[in-house]
Amino acid sequence: MAEQNHDTKSKRDSRREKKEIKWDKLDNTAHIFPVIAGESMSNVYRISVTLGEEIRQELLQEALERVLPWFEVFKVRIRYGVFWYYFETNQKQAPKVKQEYRYPCQFISPNRNRNYLFRVNYYKNRINLEVFHVLTDGMGGITFLRELTYQYLRLAHPELQKKLGDGLCSDTSLNREDSYLKNYKKSHKKGYKTERAFHVTGEKLPPTEIGVMHGYMPIPALKKACRQYEVSINEYLVAAFLWSIYQECLHGISNKRVISSCVPVNLRPYFDSITIKNFFVIVSAVFCPKKESYEFAEVVQIVAESLRSQINREHLENLFAYNVSNEKNFILRAVPLFIKNIAIRYVYHTSALANTTTVTNIGNIQVREEYQEYIKGFSAFLSMSEGQNIKGTICSYRDTLVFSISSNLADTSVQRGFFRRMTEDGIPVQIETNGVYDE
Repeated sequence: MAEQNHDTKSKRDSRREKKEIKWDKLDNTAHIFPVIAGESMSNVYRISVTLGEEIRQELLQEALERVLPWFEVFKVRIRYGVFWYYFETNQKQAPKVKQEYRYPCQFISPNRNRNYLFRVNYYKNRINLEVFHVLTDGMGGITFLRELTYQYLRLAHPELQKKLGDGLCSDTSLNREDSYLKNYKKSHKKGYKTERAFHVTGEKLPPTEIGVMHGYMPIPALKKACRQYEVSINEYLVAAFLWSIYQECLHGISNKRVISSCVPVNLRPYFDSITIKNFFVIVSAVFCPKKESYEFAEVVQIVAESLRSQINREHLENLFAYNVSNEKNFILRAVPLFIKNIAIRYVYHTSALANTTTVTNIGNIQVREEYQEYIKGFSAFLSMSEGQNIKGTICSYRDTLVFSISSNLADTSVQRGFFRRMTEDGIPVQIETNGVYDE
């Protein structure tokens, strides 16, 4: 009888624990994404890992179910409060892993996908993680995908599990602090410009369709080209992307509007943060074609100087301090959510038109040595946003860098111009597409 009572109590405690639901605030940057996201502008990004073997769906599903409980940032659903959106623990099973069957980076509805705000699918030997930006930025996405990949490989290769165990890597952070608030210092400077930029336009692909072109480049050759211009890899690639827009869309002539790229900057190294929530700001690489013609070397220096003048701790701190000050304002906090949404949409619309494109650099992805022989590479790309019909994403693994261009335009002249610029500078490029431009 005592044993039976103990079992009953254990079951009751288990049910109580299962029903426990935690809630969490959105980080400062995340507030904008639920307001502006929809079918036509998903605010979803994709990070992929390519293995040396075909993906087995049942093992990937099991890997996801094992890893997800560790990551509270991903194990949430979004809710609508009176004054703010907020997260609460998602008690449902992990989202179902599927073979890829539709175009990437489509809107993740809060009421579908078992209420999760990310999806995992696969194609042949590639695992794709798609994340609604409200959850985390690219660094958080990499952290999750890397652990998911490790878990999958341990299931597919039991000898790895015997050797390495079955837990998270010791250097994997599960920190969920809002690093914007933690590092906030009072400032009244408005960091973002609102002057309208030049936009790349043209015939669009059908709705929800997105064309993706990956360019694989050897890093040693890329570094050699960068040394010729005395710039970093990031500065060189951003400049080359703006150059291709200048050449292919403006045909190398002057224009009264600037060609400007959003360049997200990971703030973690500047503020000693290990959060896996969003922690980045946007700077703008700006090139204004005032005279009749420019050489590529001129544009590289203009873009490099533009970025160097902004990427320093003081300026980056001012950028997010202005946004945090609005969140902390007592009067604004008391404004109902539906009114906040109207204001947020207006501010976003104004600032979105101030940039031509976005080029984001996820950086060099590191994996544990024991897994390297199973992993061939990584890639990433962004969905489209207002005024930006073409975007670039930089991602590297070991000695190969991938520059991925995503676009909802039928024309590919900017992509061709960009990769042609690479080859002119002695960088061999291997091109791969998602098939949209072959149809």
